[in-house]
Amino acid sequence: MRPARPNPAPRRLALTLAALSTLLAGCVYRMDIQQGNYLDGHDVRQLKVGMTRVQVRYLLGTPMIKDVFDHDRWDYVYYFKRGYVHKPIESRVTVFFHGNKVSGFKLYNIPKGSPIAPGMLPSVDKFPI
Repeated sequence: MRPARPNPAPRRLALTLAALSTLLAGCVYRMDIQQGNYLDGHDVRQLKVGMTRVQVRYLLGTPMIKDVFDHDRWDYVYYFKRGYVHKPIESRVTVFFHGNKVSGFKLYNIPKGSPIAPGMLPSVDKFPI
């Protein structure tokens, strides 16, 4: 008597399912994540030492982060990550005040202009913090 051969159908089915799951893993939708104040390069270039808090708020909007321990520092932060892009775009402006006037500011990765269309961002100028 011959030994019975194993049925190849379950093995083929398992290999087919493994191949399909590998192919479909790349088809998962990943939404864009956008947080913070969008920092328009044209607006940021208008920021000057000596401006008042009201002028800065009018120009850049309400700051994303107001330091609880230092009332003379405002931080504007922007974060954008496109679904499958591994490296997010991060922009920051830190404004320092002395009294009611801007005494200085630091810029990091500020865009050159406004977005071209919804979901599209302009290239950036990088400034070290």
